[in-house]
Amino acid sequence: MHILIAPDSFKGSLAAKEAAQIMAASVKDVFPEATVKLLPMADGGEGTVQALVDYKGGKMMEMEVEGPLGDPVKAHYGVLADKKTAVIEMASASGLTLIEQNRRDPLRTSTYGTGQLIKKALEDGCEKIFVGIGGSATNDGGAGMAEALGVRFLDEAGNQVPKGGGALSRISKIDHTGLALELSEVEIIVLCDVDNPLTGKEGASYMYGPQKGADSATVKELDKNLLHFGQMIRKWCKVDVDALPGAGAAGGLGAGLIAFAKGRLVPGVECMLEMVEFEKHLIFSDLVITGEGRLDRQTARGKVIAGIGKAAKKHHVPVVAFAGEIVKEDFEGCGIEAVFSIACGPMEREQLMAEAAKYLKSASLQALKTVRMGTKMRGI
Repeated sequence: MHILIAPDSFKGSLAAKEAAQIMAASVKDVFPEATVKLLPMADGGEGTVQALVDYKGGKMMEMEVEGPLGDPVKAHYGVLADKKTAVIEMASASGLTLIEQNRRDPLRTSTYGTGQLIKKALEDGCEKIFVGIGGSATNDGGAGMAEALGVRFLDEAGNQVPKGGGALSRISKIDHTGLALELSEVEIIVLCDVDNPLTGKEGASYMYGPQKGADSATVKELDKNLLHFGQMIRKWCKVDVDALPGAGAAGGLGAGLIAFAKGRLVPGVECMLEMVEFEKHLIFSDLVITGEGRLDRQTARGKVIAGIGKAAKKHHVPVVAFAGEIVKEDFEGCGIEAVFSIACGPMEREQLMAEAAKYLKSASLQALKTVRMGTKMRGI
Protein backbone atom coordinates (compact mmCIF):
# COMPACT_ATOMS: atom_id res chain seq x y z
CA MET A 1 0.00 0.00 0.00
CA HIS A 2 1.28 3.46 -0.98
CA ILE A 3 -0.05 6.36 1.08
CA LEU A 4 0.47 10.04 0.28
CA ILE A 5 0.20 12.38 3.27
CA ALA A 6 -0.40 16.01 2.30
CA PRO A 7 -1.99 18.18 5.01
CA ASP A 8 -2.16 21.92 5.34
CA SER A 9 -1.33 23.46 8.71
CA PHE A 10 -3.83 23.33 11.56
CA LYS A 11 -3.52 27.07 12.06
CA GLY A 12 -2.48 28.12 15.53
CA SER A 13 -1.82 24.50 16.52
CA LEU A 14 0.23 22.39 14.12
CA ALA A 15 2.47 23.24 11.20
CA ALA A 16 1.78 21.22 8.06
CA LYS A 17 5.04 19.31 8.47
CA GLU A 18 4.21 18.40 12.06
CA ALA A 19 0.70 17.27 11.14
CA ALA A 20 2.13 15.12 8.32
CA GLN A 21 4.55 13.44 10.71
CA ILE A 22 1.76 12.63 13.16
CA MET A 23 -0.35 11.14 10.38
CA ALA A 24 2.62 9.12 9.11
CA ALA A 25 3.22 7.66 12.56
CA SER A 26 -0.43 6.51 12.65
CA VAL A 27 -0.06 4.89 9.23
CA LYS A 28 2.97 2.93 10.39
CA ASP A 29 1.12 1.80 13.52
CA VAL A 30 -1.79 0.43 11.50
CA PHE A 31 -0.13 -0.47 8.19
CA PRO A 32 3.54 -1.17 9.05
CA GLU A 33 4.16 -2.54 5.55
CA ALA A 34 2.91 0.62 3.80
CA THR A 35 5.19 3.04 1.99
CA VAL A 36 4.53 6.62 2.99
CA LYS A 37 5.31 9.88 1.19
CA LEU A 38 5.08 13.12 3.18
CA LEU A 39 4.18 16.21 1.18
CA PRO A 40 3.21 19.04 3.56
CA MET A 41 1.07 21.57 1.72
CA ALA A 42 -0.07 25.18 1.83
CA ASP A 43 -2.25 27.49 -0.27
CA GLY A 44 -0.33 30.73 0.05
CA GLY A 45 -0.85 31.14 3.78
CA GLU A 46 1.06 29.79 6.76
CA GLY A 47 3.53 27.07 5.78
CA THR A 48 3.99 28.07 2.13
CA VAL A 49 7.63 29.06 2.52
CA GLN A 50 8.56 25.96 4.49
CA ALA A 51 6.76 23.62 2.06
CA LEU A 52 8.55 25.01 -1.00
CA VAL A 53 11.97 25.25 0.65
CA ASP A 54 11.65 21.65 1.87
CA TYR A 55 10.64 20.36 -1.55
CA LYS A 56 12.70 22.56 -3.87
CA GLY A 57 15.74 23.00 -1.65
CA GLY A 58 17.06 26.34 -0.45
CA LYS A 59 17.13 28.08 2.88
CA MET A 60 14.92 29.97 5.27
CA MET A 61 15.87 33.59 5.94
CA GLU A 62 14.80 35.90 8.74
CA MET A 63 14.67 39.67 9.09
CA GLU A 64 13.05 42.22 11.35
CA VAL A 65 10.16 44.10 9.76
CA GLU A 66 7.35 46.37 10.83
CA GLY A 67 4.45 44.25 12.04
CA PRO A 68 0.80 44.94 11.25
CA LEU A 69 0.44 47.45 14.10
CA GLY A 70 3.91 48.96 13.71
CA ASP A 71 5.66 46.80 16.29
CA PRO A 72 8.89 45.10 15.13
CA VAL A 73 8.46 41.40 14.32
CA LYS A 74 10.81 38.67 13.13
CA ALA A 75 9.55 37.58 9.72
CA HIS A 76 10.87 34.77 7.55
CA TYR A 77 11.08 34.19 3.83
CA GLY A 78 12.72 31.58 1.65
CA VAL A 79 15.28 31.61 -1.12
CA LEU A 80 15.11 28.46 -3.24
CA ALA A 81 18.10 26.46 -4.40
CA ASP A 82 18.43 28.38 -7.67
CA LYS A 83 19.13 31.53 -5.59
CA LYS A 84 16.93 33.49 -8.00
CA THR A 85 13.53 32.60 -6.57
CA ALA A 86 12.14 33.97 -3.32
CA VAL A 87 9.05 32.81 -1.45
CA ILE A 88 7.27 35.20 0.92
CA GLU A 89 4.33 34.70 3.28
CA MET A 90 2.54 37.93 4.08
CA ALA A 91 1.28 36.18 7.23
CA SER A 92 4.82 36.15 8.56
CA ALA A 93 5.04 39.94 8.45
CA SER A 94 1.42 41.15 8.43
CA GLY A 95 -0.53 38.17 9.70
CA LEU A 96 -3.48 37.87 12.03
CA THR A 97 -1.67 35.55 14.43
CA LEU A 98 0.88 38.31 15.14
CA ILE A 99 -1.73 40.33 17.04
CA GLU A 100 -3.54 39.46 20.25
CA GLN A 101 -7.30 39.29 19.71
CA ASN A 102 -8.02 42.36 21.83
CA ARG A 103 -5.62 44.48 19.71
CA ARG A 104 -6.95 43.57 16.28
CA ASP A 105 -7.95 46.69 14.39
CA PRO A 106 -8.16 46.67 10.56
CA LEU A 107 -8.51 50.44 10.56
CA ARG A 108 -4.87 50.61 11.70
CA THR A 109 -3.15 47.43 10.52
CA SER A 110 -0.76 47.71 7.58
CA THR A 111 1.01 45.51 5.04
CA TYR A 112 4.20 47.59 5.28
CA GLY A 113 6.22 44.65 6.62
CA THR A 114 5.22 42.52 3.64
CA GLY A 115 6.58 45.26 1.36
CA GLN A 116 9.85 45.19 3.32
CA LEU A 117 10.18 41.45 2.61
CA ILE A 118 9.57 42.02 -1.11
CA LYS A 119 12.11 44.84 -1.12
CA LYS A 120 14.71 42.57 0.51
CA ALA A 121 14.13 39.89 -2.13
CA LEU A 122 14.64 42.53 -4.83
CA GLU A 123 17.87 43.68 -3.18
CA ASP A 124 19.05 40.07 -3.05
CA GLY A 125 18.76 39.88 -6.83
CA CYS A 126 15.81 37.49 -7.03
CA GLU A 127 14.18 37.34 -10.45
CA LYS A 128 10.97 35.60 -9.41
CA ILE A 129 9.06 36.18 -6.18
CA PHE A 130 6.17 34.07 -4.98
CA VAL A 131 4.01 35.98 -2.50
CA GLY A 132 1.54 33.96 -0.46
CA ILE A 133 -1.19 36.24 0.81
CA GLY A 134 -3.28 34.10 3.16
CA GLY A 135 -3.77 34.80 6.85
CA SER A 136 -3.73 38.59 6.85
CA ALA A 137 -4.50 40.97 9.70
CA THR A 138 -4.94 43.87 7.30
CA ASN A 139 -7.52 45.70 5.21
CA ASP A 140 -5.35 48.42 3.66
CA GLY A 141 -5.53 47.35 0.00
CA GLY A 142 -1.78 46.75 0.00
CA ALA A 143 -1.05 50.44 0.52
CA GLY A 144 1.47 49.68 3.26
CA MET A 145 3.24 47.18 1.03
CA ALA A 146 3.41 49.75 -1.77
CA GLU A 147 4.72 52.43 0.60
CA ALA A 148 7.59 50.16 1.62
CA LEU A 149 8.44 49.86 -2.09
CA GLY A 150 8.55 53.61 -2.62
CA VAL A 151 4.98 54.68 -3.36
CA ARG A 152 3.66 57.80 -1.62
CA PHE A 153 -0.02 58.24 -0.73
CA LEU A 154 -0.86 61.92 -0.29
CA ASP A 155 -3.86 63.84 1.00
CA GLU A 156 -5.24 67.09 -0.47
CA ALA A 157 -2.58 69.11 1.36
CA GLY A 158 0.22 66.96 -0.04
CA ASN A 159 0.93 65.22 3.26
CA GLN A 160 1.65 61.52 3.60
CA VAL A 161 -1.49 59.60 4.58
CA PRO A 162 -1.14 57.41 7.71
CA LYS A 163 -0.99 53.64 7.39
CA GLY A 164 -4.03 51.43 7.74
CA GLY A 165 -7.40 50.80 6.16
CA GLY A 166 -8.97 53.66 8.06
CA ALA A 167 -6.93 56.31 6.26
CA LEU A 168 -7.49 55.20 2.66
CA SER A 169 -10.39 57.64 2.22
CA ARG A 170 -7.97 60.54 2.72
CA ILE A 171 -5.86 59.67 -0.33
CA SER A 172 -6.03 62.36 -3.00
CA LYS A 173 -2.91 61.51 -4.99
CA ILE A 174 -0.74 58.44 -5.55
CA ASP A 175 2.87 59.26 -6.36
CA HIS A 176 4.53 56.11 -7.71
CA THR A 177 7.56 57.80 -9.24
CA GLY A 178 9.73 56.40 -6.41
CA LEU A 179 8.62 52.81 -6.92
CA ALA A 180 11.53 50.36 -6.76
CA LEU A 181 12.95 50.08 -10.28
CA GLU A 182 13.81 46.41 -9.79
CA LEU A 183 10.10 45.55 -9.90
CA SER A 184 10.07 46.09 -13.65
CA GLU A 185 12.53 43.22 -14.10
CA VAL A 186 11.01 40.76 -11.62
CA GLU A 187 8.11 38.34 -11.97
CA ILE A 188 5.73 38.57 -9.01
CA ILE A 189 3.43 35.57 -8.64
CA VAL A 190 0.71 36.02 -6.04
CA LEU A 191 -0.61 32.85 -4.42
CA CYS A 192 -4.23 33.59 -3.60
CA ASP A 193 -6.55 31.21 -1.72
CA VAL A 194 -9.80 33.11 -2.39
CA ASP A 195 -11.42 34.78 -5.40
CA ASN A 196 -13.21 37.68 -3.72
CA PRO A 197 -13.37 41.10 -5.42
CA LEU A 198 -12.01 44.16 -3.67
CA THR A 199 -15.33 45.65 -2.50
CA GLY A 200 -19.00 44.85 -2.03
CA LYS A 201 -20.78 42.16 -0.03
CA GLU A 202 -18.37 39.50 -1.32
CA GLY A 203 -15.36 41.78 -0.98
CA ALA A 204 -12.48 42.00 1.45
CA SER A 205 -14.17 44.02 4.19
CA TYR A 206 -17.53 42.27 4.42
CA MET A 207 -16.16 38.74 4.05
CA TYR A 208 -13.06 38.93 6.23
CA GLY A 209 -13.19 42.19 8.18
CA PRO A 210 -15.04 40.71 11.20
CA GLN A 211 -12.36 38.06 11.85
CA LYS A 212 -9.79 40.87 11.88
CA GLY A 213 -11.62 42.82 14.56
CA ALA A 214 -14.16 44.91 12.61
CA ASP A 215 -17.71 45.44 13.86
CA SER A 216 -20.56 46.12 11.42
CA ALA A 217 -19.97 49.88 11.32
CA THR A 218 -16.25 49.39 10.76
CA VAL A 219 -16.91 46.89 7.96
CA LYS A 220 -18.97 49.51 6.10
CA GLU A 221 -16.26 52.13 6.61
CA LEU A 222 -13.52 49.79 5.40
CA ASP A 223 -15.50 48.83 2.30
CA LYS A 224 -16.15 52.48 1.48
CA ASN A 225 -12.44 53.25 1.94
CA LEU A 226 -11.38 50.41 -0.34
CA LEU A 227 -13.83 51.61 -2.98
CA HIS A 228 -12.17 55.03 -2.85
CA PHE A 229 -8.72 53.41 -2.94
CA GLY A 230 -9.70 51.48 -6.06
CA GLN A 231 -10.82 54.73 -7.69
CA MET A 232 -7.50 56.36 -6.84
CA ILE A 233 -5.62 53.41 -8.32
CA ARG A 234 -7.70 53.71 -11.48
CA LYS A 235 -6.98 57.44 -11.69
CA TRP A 236 -3.26 57.47 -10.90
CA CYS A 237 -2.09 53.99 -11.97
CA LYS A 238 -4.50 53.36 -14.86
CA VAL A 239 -5.41 49.95 -13.49
CA ASP A 240 -8.98 48.86 -12.71
CA VAL A 241 -8.70 46.43 -9.80
CA ASP A 242 -12.09 46.62 -8.09
CA ALA A 243 -13.88 43.69 -9.70
CA LEU A 244 -10.89 41.46 -10.41
CA PRO A 245 -11.22 37.98 -8.85
CA GLY A 246 -8.78 37.76 -5.95
CA ALA A 247 -8.30 41.52 -5.66
CA GLY A 248 -9.98 41.37 -2.25
CA ALA A 249 -7.65 38.69 -0.91
CA ALA A 250 -5.72 39.60 2.24
CA GLY A 251 -7.71 42.76 2.81
CA GLY A 252 -7.08 43.97 -0.73
CA LEU A 253 -3.38 43.13 -0.86
CA GLY A 254 -4.21 41.25 -4.06
CA ALA A 255 -5.30 44.54 -5.62
CA GLY A 256 -2.20 46.35 -4.36
CA LEU A 257 0.17 43.76 -5.78
CA ILE A 258 -1.55 43.94 -9.16
CA ALA A 259 -1.50 47.74 -9.26
CA PHE A 260 1.94 48.50 -7.85
CA ALA A 261 4.03 45.36 -8.42
CA LYS A 262 2.45 44.05 -11.65
CA GLY A 263 1.69 40.90 -9.72
CA ARG A 264 -0.03 37.97 -11.38
CA LEU A 265 -2.68 36.36 -9.18
CA VAL A 266 -2.90 32.57 -9.38
CA PRO A 267 -4.91 30.07 -7.32
CA GLY A 268 -2.54 29.31 -4.47
CA VAL A 269 -3.30 25.64 -4.05
CA GLU A 270 -3.08 24.92 -7.80
CA CYS A 271 0.31 26.62 -7.98
CA MET A 272 1.54 24.73 -4.92
CA LEU A 273 0.34 21.39 -6.31
CA GLU A 274 2.26 22.10 -9.49
CA MET A 275 5.39 23.29 -7.65
CA VAL A 276 5.61 20.11 -5.54
CA GLU A 277 4.72 17.87 -8.51
CA PHE A 278 1.70 16.54 -6.67
CA GLU A 279 0.25 14.47 -9.51
CA LYS A 280 3.58 12.69 -10.00
CA HIS A 281 3.31 11.38 -6.46
CA LEU A 282 -0.44 10.88 -6.68
CA ILE A 283 -0.46 8.37 -9.52
CA PHE A 284 1.52 5.89 -7.41
CA SER A 285 -0.73 6.28 -4.36
CA ASP A 286 -3.54 4.07 -3.07
CA LEU A 287 -4.75 6.59 -0.51
CA VAL A 288 -4.27 10.30 0.24
CA ILE A 289 -4.51 11.67 3.77
CA THR A 290 -4.91 15.40 4.24
CA GLY A 291 -6.27 17.87 6.76
CA GLU A 292 -6.44 21.43 8.09
CA GLY A 293 -7.82 23.33 11.03
CA ARG A 294 -11.32 24.06 9.75
CA LEU A 295 -13.55 22.78 6.97
CA ASP A 296 -16.32 25.16 5.92
CA ARG A 297 -17.88 26.75 2.86
CA GLN A 298 -14.58 28.49 2.07
CA THR A 299 -12.86 25.11 1.70
CA ALA A 300 -14.28 24.54 -1.77
CA ARG A 301 -13.24 28.03 -2.93
CA GLY A 302 -9.55 27.28 -3.20
CA LYS A 303 -8.28 25.71 -0.01
CA VAL A 304 -5.71 22.90 0.15
CA ILE A 305 -8.14 20.07 0.86
CA ALA A 306 -10.38 20.90 -2.11
CA GLY A 307 -7.39 21.17 -4.44
CA ILE A 308 -6.04 17.83 -3.31
CA GLY A 309 -9.45 16.20 -3.56
CA LYS A 310 -10.05 17.41 -7.10
CA ALA A 311 -6.61 16.26 -8.25
CA ALA A 312 -7.06 12.85 -6.61
CA LYS A 313 -10.53 12.42 -8.08
CA LYS A 314 -9.10 12.61 -11.61
CA HIS A 315 -6.91 9.62 -10.80
CA HIS A 316 -9.57 7.76 -8.78
CA VAL A 317 -7.51 7.87 -5.60
CA PRO A 318 -9.57 8.08 -2.38
CA VAL A 319 -8.92 10.95 0.03
CA VAL A 320 -9.43 11.04 3.80
CA ALA A 321 -9.40 14.42 5.53
CA PHE A 322 -9.07 15.51 9.17
CA ALA A 323 -10.02 18.83 10.71
CA GLY A 324 -10.29 20.47 14.09
CA GLU A 325 -13.66 21.97 13.21
CA ILE A 326 -16.15 20.86 10.56
CA VAL A 327 -18.87 23.35 9.66
CA LYS A 328 -19.82 21.75 6.35
CA GLU A 329 -19.72 17.97 6.01
CA ASP A 330 -20.48 17.32 2.33
CA PHE A 331 -17.21 17.46 0.41
CA GLU A 332 -17.79 14.65 -2.09
CA GLY A 333 -17.93 17.22 -4.89
CA CYS A 334 -14.34 18.10 -3.98
CA GLY A 335 -13.25 14.47 -4.23
CA ILE A 336 -13.09 13.82 -0.47
CA GLU A 337 -14.30 10.34 0.44
CA ALA A 338 -14.41 10.78 4.21
CA VAL A 339 -14.02 13.63 6.70
CA PHE A 340 -13.12 13.18 10.37
CA SER A 341 -13.05 15.68 13.21
CA ILE A 342 -10.10 15.32 15.54
CA ALA A 343 -12.23 16.58 18.45
CA CYS A 344 -12.94 13.97 21.10
CA GLY A 345 -16.56 14.87 21.72
CA PRO A 346 -17.79 18.36 22.64
CA MET A 347 -14.86 20.47 23.83
CA GLU A 348 -13.60 24.01 24.04
CA ARG A 349 -11.68 25.25 21.01
CA GLU A 350 -8.79 26.37 23.22
CA GLN A 351 -8.33 22.85 24.59
CA LEU A 352 -8.53 21.31 21.13
CA MET A 353 -5.92 23.70 19.75
CA ALA A 354 -3.61 23.29 22.73
CA GLU A 355 -3.60 19.49 22.40
CA ALA A 356 -4.13 19.17 18.66
CA ALA A 357 -1.22 16.76 18.24
CA LYS A 358 -2.73 14.27 20.68
CA TYR A 359 -6.19 14.48 19.16
CA LEU A 360 -4.93 14.22 15.58
CA LYS A 361 -2.96 11.12 16.50
CA SER A 362 -6.02 9.49 18.08
CA ALA A 363 -8.38 10.40 15.24
CA SER A 364 -6.00 9.28 12.50
CA LEU A 365 -5.41 5.96 14.27
CA GLN A 366 -9.15 5.26 14.50
CA ALA A 367 -9.77 6.23 10.90
CA LEU A 368 -6.94 4.06 9.62
CA LYS A 369 -8.14 1.11 11.69
CA THR A 370 -11.49 1.51 9.95
CA VAL A 371 -9.69 1.42 6.60
CA ARG A 372 -7.84 -1.72 7.70
CA MET A 373 -11.12 -3.35 8.76
CA GLY A 374 -12.53 -2.63 5.30
CA THR A 375 -9.60 -4.40 3.63
CA LYS A 376 -10.36 -7.52 5.70
CA MET A 377 -14.07 -7.71 4.98
CA ARG A 378 -15.31 -10.38 2.62
CA GLY A 379 -18.35 -10.74 0.42
CA ILE A 380 -18.79 -7.03 -0.34
